Amino acid sequence: MATPVNIVWLRRDLRLHDNAALFQALQEGNPVVPVFIFDRNILDELDDKSDKRVQFIHQALQEIQQQLMTLGSTLDVRYGKPESIWPALLKEYAVKNVYANHDYEPYAKNRDEKIKKLLAASGRGFHTYKDQVIFEKSEVVKEDGKPYTVFTPYSKKWKSLLRAGHTAAFPTEQYFSRFFKQDALPLPSLGSMGFQETDTRFPDKEWKKEVVLHYQQQRDFPAVRGTSRLSVHLRFGTISIRELARETIKLSESFLNELIWRDFYHMILWHFPHVVHNSFKPAYDKIQWRNNEKEFAAWCAGKTGYPIVDAGMRELNQTGFMHNRVRMIVASFLTKHLLIDWRWGEAYFAKKLLDFDLAANNGGWQWAAGSGCDAAPYFRVFNPYLQTEKFDPDLQYIRQWVPEFEELTYPQPIVDHVVARKRCLEVYARALKD
Repeated sequence: MATPVNIVWLRRDLRLHDNAALFQALQEGNPVVPVFIFDRNILDELDDKSDKRVQFIHQALQEIQQQLMTLGSTLDVRYGKPESIWPALLKEYAVKNVYANHDYEPYAKNRDEKIKKLLAASGRGFHTYKDQVIFEKSEVVKEDGKPYTVFTPYSKKWKSLLRAGHTAAFPTEQYFSRFFKQDALPLPSLGSMGFQETDTRFPDKEWKKEVVLHYQQQRDFPAVRGTSRLSVHLRFGTISIRELARETIKLSESFLNELIWRDFYHMILWHFPHVVHNSFKPAYDKIQWRNNEKEFAAWCAGKTGYPIVDAGMRELNQTGFMHNRVRMIVASFLTKHLLIDWRWGEAYFAKKLLDFDLAANNGGWQWAAGSGCDAAPYFRVFNPYLQTEKFDPDLQYIRQWVPEFEELTYPQPIVDHVVARKRCLEVYARALKD
């Protein structure tokens, strides 16, 4: 008779240490089989077959596999659609229960509901846990129980509620002997899934104490390595948000606030799912966007004639990364200078960003366009020249990514800043006058 097992379904939590769902599965007593599904519902939507994120996931799974092999176990990695993979898994293993961590995105919520029903039909439980944020859903709300829509009071409440238990690690290592013992199973290759390997070097998941200590002073300067570069690891869960919060909380209030922003945007997505397709503030959906395709293509390619904008876009296109200050500048430029719908920019970032996270990306774009909760006011139009003077005064960042910016071959500005600002204010005012 087959050995009864529990399955832990890894998704956005690609690590064995301090993993809430894994801890619960190991605690329960039955041997645990770790499973990962390369989801064709997601992968088939990716145009770029050398998408760096798929490679990042593949490398993270290889690391987990090495750990499990030393324990006499294996990761069971499948490629297909979850609704087809799960019936196969239930035939191959004597599954008692399935454990996973919460995923808050609309597709994931819908997927999990389907799998929960599929498992329930055969009497199996589907147990999910909070893991990718410190506070989720309605854990930080106003006194009347309604969700916050402004960051500052949310962050104050967040900090007032924080206790040591919220950042305590789940000691999974104590129960590693309970992994299901079987020979190592091969991982599907990138090629077998239609993807190509690239020579991308991913950011280290070991964070540097001095970066966190000096985060407030250095975070806005793109030429300085003043940011942690941990966002991709938080996105795919190769590091624990609890560990990061616990270790950095005493070092930098400014860094902690970035982690709180992350929770805030996940909370907004949960309570206001309409933001995925529409403005948080409905009035902003009345804006008459110009949506000039030629200008959008120039923005995407980093050929706008504004060096700081072009540097950011070229960095994104080549590396999958863009400095946060520069993200704000390029997003403001697209929505305010070019009057192109924030959804176009959001979709482009979704394709290119290594650390793409729906909640944070959507929140950032709606902030820049003025349409989001707690957004920049519509009349705040970033001046790319002043932003350069402030945050790249030696032009170090620009020279790295736009070396030809002082040459005659460099394009003229796609639009005059003063003209664009005036046009933007008129268009926004017209849409919002009601």
